[in-house]
Amino acid sequence: MENKNAQKLIEKIQKEILQNKFDVVSVVSDLKKIREYSLEEQNPVVTKALRLAYEHIETNNAFLIAIPEDEPIEDSKETINVATSKNDIESFEYFLSLLHDLTKKNNLLDLKEYNKLFLAF
Repeated sequence: MENKNAQKLIEKIQKEILQNKFDVVSVVSDLKKIREYSLEEQNPVVTKALRLAYEHIETNNAFLIAIPEDEPIEDSKETINVATSKNDIESFEYFLSLLHDLTKKNNLLDLKEYNKLFLAF
């Protein structure tokens, strides 16, 4: 994201996670603020990802989505592991890192995958 305030909020969440502080209320509040900045930047993929992320965290009191697979699975009959049974901090850290540099094509592609996983949850 280009907005400096959004970058600061992302970094704030990342620092809290490094200190083993995952406060649902704080994280959700910060993600909602970051989403407001993404609305200004008019990036629908990011805006949707942020909304789905904070709704998911609010509902589950944790981030239960696994990191998307590198290679999309072509066969729809295969079972895709979209969720974990515990708070997946590593996946949440990766999700936040994608928001830092949206000029990278792969970051937007991974955010689209997260969107699919949120919806499939």
